[in-house]
Amino acid sequence: MRVGLLGYGIAGRVFHAPLIASTESMDLVAIVTANPRRQAQARAEHPDAAIVTADELFALDLDLVVVATPNRTHAEHARRAIEKGVAVVVDKPFAPTSAEAGELLAAAEAKGVPLTVFQNRRWDSDFRTLREVLGKLGDVRRFESRFERWIPEIWDNWRELGDPAEAGGLLYDLGAHLVDQALQLFGPVRTVYAELDRRRPGAQVDDDVFVALTHENGVRSHLWANAHAAHHGPRFRVLGSTGAFEVDGLDGQEDALAAGRRPTGADWGREDRTALLGVLGEATEIPVEPGAYQHFYAELAAGRVPVDPAGAVEALRVIEAAFTSARENRVVRL
Repeated sequence: MRVGLLGYGIAGRVFHAPLIASTESMDLVAIVTANPRRQAQARAEHPDAAIVTADELFALDLDLVVVATPNRTHAEHARRAIEKGVAVVVDKPFAPTSAEAGELLAAAEAKGVPLTVFQNRRWDSDFRTLREVLGKLGDVRRFESRFERWIPEIWDNWRELGDPAEAGGLLYDLGAHLVDQALQLFGPVRTVYAELDRRRPGAQVDDDVFVALTHENGVRSHLWANAHAAHHGPRFRVLGSTGAFEVDGLDGQEDALAAGRRPTGADWGREDRTALLGVLGEATEIPVEPGAYQHFYAELAAGRVPVDPAGAVEALRVIEAAFTSARENRVVRL
């Protein structure tokens, strides 16, 4: 598969380019970035890929286009790929609004173009472990999920800009993963309640997020994202009728990719972390499953769509309801 990559920031450089290059039946042939420093990085890290403009990329004979540009441009680039009849991967969030995402989905279906969304954290070590043991907890009553970080200073990036068109802030960023995982585990949502704050001096977008979901099956998901957390709570805590599951820390694949490692060895994604499974003092430590981001592009290479884009549209509806809830200080019914 001849692959063109739009964007060489964190998403393109750390996640997509290394994973594409590590997939045996894929060839990264072109990269779009206007930043001179990133152009130099791309040439050094992927010397066989041409550095091109977006117009030049869409003029190439490609099998797959990957959109890893700022959120405000996701829909524009995805639409161009669909119109050309080329399969497309869009980094999360799928689009700034559920309406735009729905339009892209309809366009792809009408043209018969494969379309998917990069929800890599479905292949996190801790999430894979939770999916394996979920049936051992009885009837799940409460799901707690956190992405907490300590970034006390605002960094120079479009994700920190307050223009709504940028779709910046933590709810769009880490919240897209939190909501997606909750929907994957427990299905459709009935009500949404949210609290969004700006804690760091000068913050233009939400950097402290809490979202409470009530699923149609009665499970309650409590989701947190924080850029100013000097101490971190459990990554997951799941309470069921016969036991609980808890795990601390974060999956290490992002750091490994950023450090230049590639998911080609048998030890990729393996961690020393353990999780707790059971009841109070009788809970036992279990190893976490290996992380497996490489499965996303392996699925695509095998002709399968790894993430149903309809689920990403639904996640955006939940995120939009969360913004409404926080703004109007009320529970929103979907």
